[in-house]
Amino acid sequence: MKRARSRFRRCLYIAGFGTLLLIFALSLPDPLFSPPYSPVLYGRKGELLGARVAPDGQWRFPPGPQVNSRFAAALLEYEDRRFRYHPGVDPIAVFRAFFQNLGAGRVVSGGSTLTMQTIRLSRQSSRREAGLPARRTLLEKAVEAVLALRLEIALSKDEILALYASHAPFGGNVVGLEAASWRWFGRSAEDLSWAEAATLAVLPNSPSLVHPGRNRDLLREKRDALLGRLFSRGVIGEETLLLARAEALPAEPLPLPQLAPHLLSRIIGEQGGGQNAPSRIDTTLDGAMQEQAGRVMNRWAGHFAENGIMNGACLVMDTQSGEVRVYIGNVHSPEAADVDIITSPRSSGSILKPFLFAAMLDSGDILPVSLVSDIPTRVGSYSPENISRSYLGAVPAASALARSLNIPAVRSLRRYGVSRFARLLRALGADTLFRPDDEYGLPLILGGAEVTLWDMAGLYAGLARTSIFPFARESQFFPAAFYPQSSPAPADAPETGQPRPYSPGAAWLTLEALAFGTRPGEEAAWQDYASSRRIAWKTGTSFGFRDAWAIGVTLRWTIAVWIGNASGEGRPELRSAVTASPVLFELFSAFGAGEWFPRPETELRAVEVCAASGFPAGPDCEKLASAEAPRSSPALPPCPYCRTVTLSEAGDRQALAEAGSSRPLVQRKWFVLPPAEEWYYRRWNLDYRPLPPPETAESPGTPAPAPIALFNPEEGSQIYVPIELDGNPGRVLFTAAHRENAARVYWHLDETYLGYTEIFHEMESRPSPGPHTLTLVDMAGNTVTRRFEILARPDDA
Repeated sequence: MKRARSRFRRCLYIAGFGTLLLIFALSLPDPLFSPPYSPVLYGRKGELLGARVAPDGQWRFPPGPQVNSRFAAALLEYEDRRFRYHPGVDPIAVFRAFFQNLGAGRVVSGGSTLTMQTIRLSRQSSRREAGLPARRTLLEKAVEAVLALRLEIALSKDEILALYASHAPFGGNVVGLEAASWRWFGRSAEDLSWAEAATLAVLPNSPSLVHPGRNRDLLREKRDALLGRLFSRGVIGEETLLLARAEALPAEPLPLPQLAPHLLSRIIGEQGGGQNAPSRIDTTLDGAMQEQAGRVMNRWAGHFAENGIMNGACLVMDTQSGEVRVYIGNVHSPEAADVDIITSPRSSGSILKPFLFAAMLDSGDILPVSLVSDIPTRVGSYSPENISRSYLGAVPAASALARSLNIPAVRSLRRYGVSRFARLLRALGADTLFRPDDEYGLPLILGGAEVTLWDMAGLYAGLARTSIFPFARESQFFPAAFYPQSSPAPADAPETGQPRPYSPGAAWLTLEALAFGTRPGEEAAWQDYASSRRIAWKTGTSFGFRDAWAIGVTLRWTIAVWIGNASGEGRPELRSAVTASPVLFELFSAFGAGEWFPRPETELRAVEVCAASGFPAGPDCEKLASAEAPRSSPALPPCPYCRTVTLSEAGDRQALAEAGSSRPLVQRKWFVLPPAEEWYYRRWNLDYRPLPPPETAESPGTPAPAPIALFNPEEGSQIYVPIELDGNPGRVLFTAAHRENAARVYWHLDETYLGYTEIFHEMESRPSPGPHTLTLVDMAGNTVTRRFEILARPDDA
């Protein structure tokens, strides 16, 4: 019986001991700390870019893996000299505290180790989150001691030290070493001096009493005493001691860096904000570049503000990887400075034109040197104009892109197809095109849709990557990234899972046109700069002078700039050539343009073209030249403008090929534009030779083109004419051109004679609603007829 009791008692002891061990093993909370942390934004090199106060109102940075060696030395000297040797509880410190308290008759020393203080901070944080008051009792002290022993088993000394440093109070609403370093000294904890490290080491001991903003004599006394102890132990030298004691104490808390506030707000918003906000946010931004770009943007913003232009934004990307290096969502401004322009949809102006140009190269609709029409154009009620309010008649497609001519772009879009182009833009990543295609219409290419600076920077970089990686079969259009990722090496093309929308040849030819084209007017000042540094760039100004864009691309950087008013208010001075462009090129000067795109030899083919028209050479072309086209693009039809004409011996008249006639005739190859194009083209091209007039009638079998060109209305068009302010019906302006300068043109609307014109052929009329027929006749009997319809209401179309 006694043996059985003894065995039972032994089992009971073992079970109790095992239970205690289990409780000890499971006693440590996991995680040890779970307070809300400040969202903190870091750059690619670990530099602090910005932070926000935590949801509980504290500046509390997320824990770091290491502690500054100077702070660690000062803290251990001040708080726990035997930290590296005890198991979490220091018996020597406990006995010392006991006798000190006994002798003083009150508690003057707690005998807590840093490990115990770490546990106390953890338990206080948990009770605070639960809404319970902190407790300081002997039982609580015993619990801290037990948990400290457990923590020493779970973590290394350095990990415990890092936990303490990250959650200790440092006065005011500042918690943690890193936050304290920035708030009190304006630098990272890694860069603390001995004086600064000693100052922070004494703060957690009594943060409510020793505040850098008050009790400065007591703070200096504690700091200098700690420095003296470090000197006496040989941690610092005498010179360091003297210099450290001479350093001033911190005054009021300093503001934290706010280099990328809009990106931080964007990330917090995308994560849901509040308690869901991320804590440590590592990004691809370059702190030095971000700061430099901010200075450039804000300096220019001060200049633009004199003209009532209050906002601006810029984005700088690594072209090949798509990683964002600079994110300036807005400038420092008294108006709408909190608005992130980078993600705000704005009218695109002309910055979509390169993507139409590249698409038409691939579709075989144009060559870079082939002529496109630049003449007065009206499609229904829509009548686009060039920004210069002039017409070139016909211009090479690449030159039309470089000059940003509106009419060739509209006519090209009409040929390519609005729906087809809108689908292409969406596939490239223009996520803001949410309306049905027919609502955009032809103005889509001139700013009729809203895009974001974020999307457009990604699209231009995608066009560049398509040229860089000629052997990639997948699309190189992918969104920009501000989070670090396992991106491929620059020599390897990223995989997107989508077929590439452009050929490398079309992409490269588009970039060439953007880099080396002749620029008009105000933009001509930047032409030499861009071509010398080999920058492909495009500008755009929206209708009403509300948005000014400038985007440049090189092998190294993609830089996108927007200038304007976040409110949408237009200003006459808000033109891209004098606002966004100078900012763009200063940023390229600051960061370096880098090298030009390598020529994708295998993705291009040579084409023999007519030197005059740029179309593939036909049998009637007099002079030939060489041009380039994407390797797989369909062939264009031969030159439609050159033909062989029969002339009199003197060459001043077109002669009839009369049967049996023995008079000498001459045949020549001649470049002949249609009358409308010729009317404007010959005014800009003095070497253009109009076709000589015929002797009599047209030659059989070779009809000459009609000498009259009617610009508008187009055949079958529907036109709505608004009522004028005085209540009278609105007017329609009909325009035409004649090959002969001295020709007289007679105008007839239905059965009514309107009058005649000479030299400049324009005629106004007030046609009533309904179908009409417009007829033009010159003195030689040449006739042009056009049918159109006037709408009673704009929604009748």
